[in-house]
Amino acid sequence: MTENTHNPATLAAQALGWIDDGTRAISPSIHASSTFLRDVDNGYRSGREYIRSDNPAFDQPEALLAALEQGKDAALFASGMAAATAVFLALGRGEHAIAPTVMYWGLRRWLREWNPEITFVDMGDLDAVRGAIRPTTKLIWAETPSNPTWAITDLAAVAEMAHASGARLAVDSTCATPVLTQPLSLGADIVMHSATKYLNGHSDLVAGALATKAEDAFWERILAVRSQHGAVLGSFEAWLLLRGMRTLFVRVRQACANAMTLAERLRTNAHVAEVLYPGLKDHPGHAIAARQMKGGFGGMLSIRVNGGEQAAIGTAARVALWKRATSLGGVESLIEHRASIEGEGSPCPPDLLRLSVGIEDVEDLAAELEAALKN
Repeated sequence: MTENTHNPATLAAQALGWIDDGTRAISPSIHASSTFLRDVDNGYRSGREYIRSDNPAFDQPEALLAALEQGKDAALFASGMAAATAVFLALGRGEHAIAPTVMYWGLRRWLREWNPEITFVDMGDLDAVRGAIRPTTKLIWAETPSNPTWAITDLAAVAEMAHASGARLAVDSTCATPVLTQPLSLGADIVMHSATKYLNGHSDLVAGALATKAEDAFWERILAVRSQHGAVLGSFEAWLLLRGMRTLFVRVRQACANAMTLAERLRTNAHVAEVLYPGLKDHPGHAIAARQMKGGFGGMLSIRVNGGEQAAIGTAARVALWKRATSLGGVESLIEHRASIEGEGSPCPPDLLRLSVGIEDVEDLAAELEAALKN
């Protein structure tokens, strides 16, 4: 990572201030070539050999993410799932991992199918985490805030446990974003983002990313998994991602402000049984969130609707401004009945609606949701 003393919001807005040497362009070119010319002696002094591992379109967004996460390096992937699974696939044979009971459902399902020996625990219960560690444990995976109940993990405490046992801590920080939390500075070794979400912010690409505290042998294995499995992002998608990252701070800050306003209003709504949002002072993880999330508590919250599953589904059916759609972190607000999506075995309560709060006028968002809850 190139040392830069500017504020992270400035680094993001200017994408590190890189200028194309040849054209003096402020916006980067899209590199579409899949291969690169060898030198006459068969070498590659350009540093580029083949696009699967040497895509020049990755240089700037990876450098920006490393800077925002205060890491040594970063790597783009074809999706958040590709990024997350690469970390687990980099483990050695027989090495044990721990993951949260409540986490992104797609990764949880893959982990159960890929390695039934992985232990799932409540990451908010430090004694449970400590009790799950084995001599063969080499990775602890955390997600905070955790999707879709927005529980909080004490990253510094879990990192200390992991390192004391010879394990690494990897953190899915998709919903916190580097605007609010830098897990590497709290002791984590790897931070993961589904870049489809907030890093991009415009619901027009699928991408994933990892940032690392150290360029060590484990990181080299992750990069090898990316190349060998072909889990690479396209050049145009890398360009779109960088474009989105330039507005990351303004988007996340507005989403946080809107989410906080909605959480406070909905907690007194007669049709809402519970609001799950770490910004609320009665949230069980609020104190930890206030310590490790700086400048806001995220744009994601969930509500549990009085009347159960059918009342929740009915509420989602009566909105128009809020879009009934999967995903999160875009400029538009989304609403989803998660239990229907996750299916059998989901730890998600059936009366829960997940809200991805966008950057629209918060009064418009509140008015429509309150009307939908009423009918």
